[in-house]
Amino acid sequence: VIINHFDYQILPGGFLGVDIFFVISGFVITASLYKRRNKEVSLNSFLSSFYKRRLQRLLPILLVFIFVTSIAVYAFIPSPILTIRAGMSSILGLSNVYFIKRSLDYFDTSALLNPFTHTWSLAVEEQFYLLYPFITWFTGFSRNLKIGENNLIKVLLFFTTVSWFLYCFLNFSNQSLAYFLLPSRF
Repeated sequence: VIINHFDYQILPGGFLGVDIFFVISGFVITASLYKRRNKEVSLNSFLSSFYKRRLQRLLPILLVFIFVTSIAVYAFIPSPILTIRAGMSSILGLSNVYFIKRSLDYFDTSALLNPFTHTWSLAVEEQFYLLYPFITWFTGFSRNLKIGENNLIKVLLFFTTVSWFLYCFLNFSNQSLAYFLLPSRF
């Protein structure tokens, strides 16, 4: 990904590193949940613990990044409002939606000049984190039920297959939707 952003001609398929990151992130979060499985935990307790850990891990550095980058944006960009809005949308995990509404093409020059463009992938990850604990809970995986692992695998295979077909369809009709949205990145 870094080489691709440095010079896309050296490694033109480097953006696939984001997909690899999503897979690794999913694996890490599932391994973390596997270690914390417990039959006695209520759904509310499980969700509050899960989201607390995610917020503690993601939010502090994101806020520092947005603050420091926003200062630089105000210092160097003559009309900074749209750029700052992109940064603010990333706090809520919605920068991918913001970029779609702004009709941003990730591979366009305007995307290269926006210092918050890369937060779209964090937004997709945060949106995944909104759904994934429910999936692990209701499949029985996070509650350490005997059938939980098999149920989780079946549900993930279903959503992954649907996501792949959606990506293939959207890639021909609207590449920005295919690229930026969780349903096509699941």
